[in-house]
Amino acid sequence: MNSVKPLSELTTIRVGGTPAEIFEAKTRDDLIEHTLGVWRSGEDWLVLGGGSNLVVSDDVENLRVIKVANLGIEPVRNRDESRVVVRVQAGESWDGFVAHTIAAGLAGIEAMSGIPGTVGAAPVQNIGAYGQELSDTMVRLEFLDYVTHEVAILEAKDLQFGYRDSAIKRGRPGVITWVEFELQNLDGLSRPLYSTQIAADLGVAMGAQVPLADVRNSVLKLRANKGMALSDADPDSVSCGSFFTNPIVSDKVARTLPEDAPRYENEEDDGLTVKLSAAWLIENAGIQKGYRIAGSKAAISSKHTLAIVNTGGATAEEILQLATYVQTRVSNKFAINLVPEPNLVGFSHA
Repeated sequence: MNSVKPLSELTTIRVGGTPAEIFEAKTRDDLIEHTLGVWRSGEDWLVLGGGSNLVVSDDVENLRVIKVANLGIEPVRNRDESRVVVRVQAGESWDGFVAHTIAAGLAGIEAMSGIPGTVGAAPVQNIGAYGQELSDTMVRLEFLDYVTHEVAILEAKDLQFGYRDSAIKRGRPGVITWVEFELQNLDGLSRPLYSTQIAADLGVAMGAQVPLADVRNSVLKLRANKGMALSDADPDSVSCGSFFTNPIVSDKVARTLPEDAPRYENEEDDGLTVKLSAAWLIENAGIQKGYRIAGSKAAISSKHTLAIVNTGGATAEEILQLATYVQTRVSNKFAINLVPEPNLVGFSHA
């Protein structure tokens, strides 16, 4: 058992009180055994990965934290000459895993470079960026179910993936121990590009295939320009990344917005719904980059209105207060409710 430290030292937005316990599980078996013990105790618990998608209350003195730290990446089987299934332990850094696949010449997750957090947390949120989502490549995972206390293998279809969503996030609590991905060997080239931003940055057409390393370098640059890449040198990266998901609304609601409001057909629903830009809604509700409530140390990023940053010594309450203010302004202006992307832990009124 590690000495207990405040969760502000283990989360990227640097807020969170000191819990009752932090146990670092360095193997799959330790992760399962300790988690079951915590569950049987009936005490409040939290599974912690990289702490990048998390805002924890300042008062969590009764919380028992299980830090996922089991490591390992290994190919487990080949589908055919060009496709390989790779098993990744849950404690691996997501970006470290992406870098590993690029070095191995495997395509499929290169556009998700720079996303903070761990591999085990990634399926819960169905992470994605620049035209790729985890659900594009995930095959199956091992899951310790909170309800049954049993270990199960869940196939991709069992996760019922949606936009930044999964069956686990919607109400199937538990712990992921490892995840398998099916990646492609395309002779060092990426999957066809589905991001106008990457294509423009690299000077190629949409759908082009380019060297994997070029995609990674482009994505890391684009993320850094938005303050979305963790860096000790960038105060705007002291955040959870995007604080709100892009809302998905009916076509009728989308038509009430000004013509210049970005909108994207939501393919999952055959065009019956439309995905909007949360950043555009925030800016057009009158909240600009760098905004903060008077006296607060929480602020909107100076690079991107979708991120809330801790400018130094902010409390969790200040982060939540600013988030609530943003939601209220957008709701009042457009009658659209923004949904927080990070998990909010320990707030009675969240």
